[in-house]
Parts: sequence; C-alpha cells; structure tokens
Amino acid sequence: MSKVDVKVVLLGSEYVGKTSLLERYVHDRFRSNLPYQNTIGAAFAAKVVTLRGKKFTVGVWDTAGSERYEAMSRIYYRGAKAAIVCYDITNRASWDRAKFWVNELRRFEEDCKVYLCGTKYDTVSEGTPRQVEIGMAEKYAEGLQAKFIETSSKTGYNVDKLFQMIAEDYLDSPEPNKIEETITLTQLNKRRNCCP
Repeated sequence: MSKVDVKVVLLGSEYVGKTSLLERYVHDRFRSNLPYQNTIGAAFAAKVVTLRGKKFTVGVWDTAGSERYEAMSRIYYRGAKAAIVCYDITNRASWDRAKFWVNELRRFEEDCKVYLCGTKYDTVSEGTPRQVEIGMAEKYAEGLQAKFIETSSKTGYNVDKLFQMIAEDYLDSPEPNKIEETITLTQLNKRRNCCP
C-alpha cells in the first residue's frame, strides 16, 4: 500500500479534456489520433512530487463527465483536497456545466479548494472562436475564492503550472502532512483513447 498525500479530483462535462489533462500531467503525452472513449466511473493516476525539499504523492481521480455517472462522481470527490473543475473555452455549454459541478462540490465537500480550468487553449490560437471570455471566468473564480487558469493538454501550456499551484497550496495548508487516505497506486487505465 502506498500513501496519497493530496487527493485531487477532475470534474467537468464530457469532451472537455479531463483525461487529456491527466495524461499530460502524469505521462507528459497527448494522444489526439485515438478515438474518443468515455471514462466510466473514474480513472486514477498518481505522481510523486518534490517541492520545497518535501516529497509527496499527488493522486488524481479523473471522473466521468456524463450526467448518468453524476451520483457516482460524489464517491470520488469525497475527501478531496483539490478539485479541478474543467470547461472547454470554445464551448459555452461546458462552462454552464462547470458551474453545476462547483455547486455540487460546495454541497458535499465545502473545504475542498477549487481550481477553475479552461481547457483547449490551443484551439483558440488555431482559430476556433472563444465562447467563454477570460474576464468572465476570472470574475466567477474570484467570487468562489477559487484559482483560475487556462490550459492546453495538446501543447502542455499551463498544465504543470496548474498542478504546481495545487502542490504549493497543499504545502501551505495547516496540516500538510496529513494523509487523506491509503490506496494501492495504479496507473491510469491503459486505454487506446484520449479526450482532446
């Protein structure tokens, strides 16, 4: 059995790129040529991080975005110290759904830190119109006392920075050495898919 010091959960609707974000962070890869396959329930991966001379394990749960798995997702974010709530910056419906996930999280895990994450930054630079303005997202995050960032799993833009923020907040928390749970660490299911 291995320790998970920081439990992180990825929340958001289907197709926003939660699995790609996890793949980029843990394995430093992006697989765009594979067919999309929904995450069922949740997938898990872990990464050992060294920061400020301290070594700890970040465990990330990639939850299913489909509405039919909504209730199941609560199992995975129970006890989470950080939640990355994702939305696609080129899809307004995913933004509206992100607000739903924030409300759900606040109902069940009010002490969990929220990191609002706009995904697919690369698509805007490639010409896809932005549907969620940065100012609107920043203002919403500020009202939640959450942190806001935009990322690209394809290019790696800001992915490490996002998880760096989570790690720093963990070390700055009042009880940084508290182990949230003990689990057997397994790598993210080796699937032949990845959500862009």
